[in-house]
Amino acid sequence: MASDKRLTELLDVVVKEGGSDLHIFAGGPPTIRVSGALLPITRYPAFTSEETDAILRSIVPEERWKEFGEDQTIDFSLAHGTDARFRINGYRVQGATALALRLIPHAIRTLTELNLPPILEVFTQREQGFFLVVGPVGQGKSTTLATMIDSINESRAEHILTIEDPVEYLFTSKKSLIHQREVHIDVPDFHTALQSAFREDMDVIMVGEMRDYETISSAVTAAETGHLVFSTLHTNNAAQTIDRIIDMFPSEQQDQVRVQLAGSLAGIFSQRLVPRIAGGLIPAYELLINNNAVSTLIRDARTHEINAVIQTSSQEGMIDMDRSLSELVKRGEVTVEHAYEYAMDTKTFERYL
Repeated sequence: MASDKRLTELLDVVVKEGGSDLHIFAGGPPTIRVSGALLPITRYPAFTSEETDAILRSIVPEERWKEFGEDQTIDFSLAHGTDARFRINGYRVQGATALALRLIPHAIRTLTELNLPPILEVFTQREQGFFLVVGPVGQGKSTTLATMIDSINESRAEHILTIEDPVEYLFTSKKSLIHQREVHIDVPDFHTALQSAFREDMDVIMVGEMRDYETISSAVTAAETGHLVFSTLHTNNAAQTIDRIIDMFPSEQQDQVRVQLAGSLAGIFSQRLVPRIAGGLIPAYELLINNNAVSTLIRDARTHEINAVIQTSSQEGMIDMDRSLSELVKRGEVTVEHAYEYAMDTKTFERYL
């Protein structure tokens, strides 16, 4: 909980206004993001560099303040009342401290409440495999993963491990036993946590983000050896995600990784949050399901053909991003203009309309 009165007030504003982010920086008023738009809170005066530094100092865990001084950046989370948590990044801008705070509601919503496709439930029922939620920053990846993990928690008795930096959504064990490990506090890095998971009798593993070769390698191995693994990547679509994973490995290992990924991948879900006509945001999405055709394309290094498979496999449950956008337009949820901004291929999108 924040001890700085101004920060507490600002966090209340974010929650009350339905915002997603708060930015505090020197030389300007605090700014919140609501439905994708940045809005300065002009009733607050501009912060000084001394004030932003003091705000960050008041909420950073004591044992990690030295880390910020050395790295000039830090990630952690903060509880706000009983209704919300915030994921916080502190960083330096022209020598002054700045903060970016992302709202994480305590309540974990269902797929229906998030306007996500019911087929995602199928992936929560698997015993093993590798499932990725991808997209740019701020597109709801963590929220989607939290919903899928909680679905397992409510329906099956599994041992679930989440590895996060920082921990975002807090889970309460229901049918499953859930342990949440935070990088820098409970474990030094993602790779170490994954390696130790092999000795901790885990059934389901959620990796908050795959940032390096070691983490990706361990995640693929975990999926191969009987675990159900969920994670995220900052990529735009399924084909790019597969290429990014393979490119993380040394060239002499890439053929082997293609074979591993072809066998262990369950699916890739890419999402974008699009401004809604009625206000707020609504997801548009792409879903790749790893069938025999996709597996062959991965092994044969023909990922450039994956988009065509997605477009022609809707009967198997695959979803094309441009088709998803066109359906939102037809239902009157989003404007054609906004849909164009998120289309993967404008000609394909126009054909669906």
